[in-house]
Amino acid sequence: MKKIILSGANGKMGHVIASFVKEKSDCEIVAGIDRNTKTYDDFPIFAVPAQCTIKADCIIDFSHPSLLNPILEYAAHTSTPIVVATTGISNEQIALMRKTSELVPVFSSFNMSLGVNLLLELARKAATVLGHDFDIEIVEKHHDQKVDAPSGTAIMLADAINHAQSDCYEYKYDRHSKREKRSKSEIGMHSIRGGTIVGEHDVIFAGKDEIITLSHTAMSKEIFATGAVNAAVYLAGKPAGLYDMGDLVGMQNPAE
Repeated sequence: MKKIILSGANGKMGHVIASFVKEKSDCEIVAGIDRNTKTYDDFPIFAVPAQCTIKADCIIDFSHPSLLNPILEYAAHTSTPIVVATTGISNEQIALMRKTSELVPVFSSFNMSLGVNLLLELARKAATVLGHDFDIEIVEKHHDQKVDAPSGTAIMLADAINHAQSDCYEYKYDRHSKREKRSKSEIGMHSIRGGTIVGEHDVIFAGKDEIITLSHTAMSKEIFATGAVNAAVYLAGKPAGLYDMGDLVGMQNPAE
């Protein structure tokens, strides 16, 4: 039975993860960390990581970028593996994750969905096959409470495509300020915010007289909870290093 500390326990995803773990037989949440310390479940919640004295096999961080640094420091100080599922983090925080991974296992992904990570591989393959004969555009849609744009997943998809083509593309987030033809060396990214859209991502390859669209639609937040918890179970006991969804999906027998 793997013991998990849940950072962001009283957030929307925190409640989804807590409910999901209740149905699991291979793990349990033993403590939470959240500025709101009100307890809704059968585990204590601490306002800051330093207050938590409960040992665990792994931490799941689904909180806010402003809270990432303290939880990474806590993970390093207590030698606890950590799954970072928080999005909208800075380049400095990415560097801190890499530094922390020299001391403890760190699992990081902009999207914890297995389907999205399959989309990632398909987009990378399509970019390799289609080359520069197709224009590439990425459209992402999320609920009206999401504050970062474009989404971390959109950036992850663009990066995968770019790396497959020797990093020859530049990203365009806005076209209205420029009156010029589209360049072949760009990937356009577009953000839509509205209602309760959980998450939709379309990767469009537009060529001469044909269009190829790769799409993923998240129907509920539970798919992200499933990925984060499976990552935590996978990460517990691993040596220090930086892990991602590619490591998890490469397992022969991933957690149920």
